[in-house]
Amino acid sequence: MTWTPHATVAVVVEDADGRFLMVEERSSGRIVFNQPAGHVEEDEAILDAVRREALEETGWEIEPQHFLGLYTYKAPANGVTYYRFCFIGKARQHVTDELDKGIIAAHWLSLEDIRQLGNKLRSPLVIRSIEDYRNGRCFPLEVIADTQT
Repeated sequence: MTWTPHATVAVVVEDADGRFLMVEERSSGRIVFNQPAGHVEEDEAILDAVRREALEETGWEIEPQHFLGLYTYKAPANGVTYYRFCFIGKARQHVTDELDKGIIAAHWLSLEDIRQLGNKLRSPLVIRSIEDYRNGRCFPLEVIADTQT
């Protein structure tokens, strides 16, 4: 069996009221919460994947502002290793209510609300990335050398 890593993107978006853009979705028979996130498609630039996933899952156009970090997570449910390129983004405008299959709704939640979700979070990376963001972690987008753009 050949090991194949999974490249994903995610984006932390905070509004002026200190709330974070979150996605309520169905995953493996459970309802969970996550940042806007998903797999990078073949021949897709990383930053384009961030914009696309946010729009498809929340209906919001976002613009990546900074790179937050690369996170590795091996999901206990399926044993798959995910490499999560996480960004900090700014919400530009809400443009649609039509969301991807499996997405229940997009929400703006406070950090306290997110913490109270506990085991309803898709992975420990949800809180970890928000905490890294709140602790001032950020890198310029230029650290992503993407030949697709």
